[in-house]
This record gives sequence, structure tokens and C-alpha cells, in this order.
Amino acid sequence: MPKTEVILTHNIVGLGGESDHVKVAAGYARNYLFPQHLAIPVTAANKRRIEALMQRRAERESHELNTMTELSKSLSKLVCVVTVKTGEDGKMFGSVTNGMIADQLKTQFDVSLDKRKIHFEHPIRALGEHEVELHLHPNVTSTLKVRVESTTPPPAPADTTPGERKEEQRTEKRGRRPESHAPETTAGEKKERVPRTEKSAGERPRRQERPAKAAPEGRKS
Repeated sequence: MPKTEVILTHNIVGLGGESDHVKVAAGYARNYLFPQHLAIPVTAANKRRIEALMQRRAERESHELNTMTELSKSLSKLVCVVTVKTGEDGKMFGSVTNGMIADQLKTQFDVSLDKRKIHFEHPIRALGEHEVELHLHPNVTSTLKVRVESTTPPPAPADTTPGERKEEQRTEKRGRRPESHAPETTAGEKKERVPRTEKSAGERPRRQERPAKAAPEGRKS
């Protein structure tokens, strides 16, 4: 594929900045760069524009440096919350990606950040707080705190085992008596209220013995 040399008039990520001379495919330059006014052909007349392009590039890079420096200070004070699904044992399914963090930064703080600027020292595969590196600019780096939380509710703790529950039910059936609502009395009061009798309430009355019948006079004993 034939190549052609062009002068970039705008910053193009992965290709170069304003005033850079780069070689690209002739079809790419003809069909995209030139119609979008992102580059111009290398000619004697266009070379005179290089100084103006370099000045504009310096202003752009200075503005980006200031912007990213301020953004670095703001992000270092934030805690980005990422929610994930976990199993019953609390382990995550997969890991947290830089795209997930970038989405939450936009949702929670309205901060638009390219996910390629978010870097991990180690993959995030556990709940809790973590720190990730931010490469905001060639001369600006920062850190961001990320708290990973689970969307899965924890299992309800069991109060007692099935054996203990059965034992409690048996105890309730056998040992529990209906509560009496009668007023409490002391031992002394009980003694005073009980009537004194010669016979206790539990003793049965004895039968009275009938007198023996007298023998008739005409009979001899």
C-alpha cells in the first residue's frame, strides 16, 4: 500500500500532534485526513504554516497539563463505588475492569475519563477498598480509591439448629404451665387465711359405730 507524508494540523491520538510530519496510507490521507482538515499535504506553501501549528500545539498542551493537574487533585479526594455480584461465600464473579470504574466516575461525579488512563497494579477480585493508578498526562499521575461492594444480600443467620428448635418445642409443651393471675401472697398471709380445724381437709370422717343389739330376754346367751 503506497504511503504519503502529511503535516498534521490537529492532535490525533496514536499518530501525532500539530505540526508533526507523519507517513500514512495514501487512501487514509485522501479519504479521511484531508476531508476532515486533520492534515495537509507536504508542500512548500504548507511548510510555512508549521510555526503557527507549533504555537497552537504548545498552547493546547499547556492547557491540558493545567486541566489534568487540577483533575488529579480532585480525584485523589474521591471514593468511587463499584457494585458487583457475589456468591454466597462473598466471592466475586470475575474482576473489576477499568471500564467499570470509568463508567462509575461519569455516573457518580460527572467526570469523563478515558478508561485507558486507569491502570491496575493487581486485578481487583475482592470486596473492600483498593487504589488504582491514573495516568492522566505524560507529566501527571494520581491515585483513585475504589470501594467494591456486593449487590447480593448476605444470608440470614440461623438462630438455632433444627435439633435445638425441637427441644425448645418439647420443653414448651411439657414444662410450661398457665400463669395464674391471682395476687401473690406471703407465707404468713397464707397461714392466716387457712381456717383452723381439728381435721385436715384431706382426712375422711370416720364412720360412727352402731351399738350392739341386746339379746331378747327369752333366749339364753
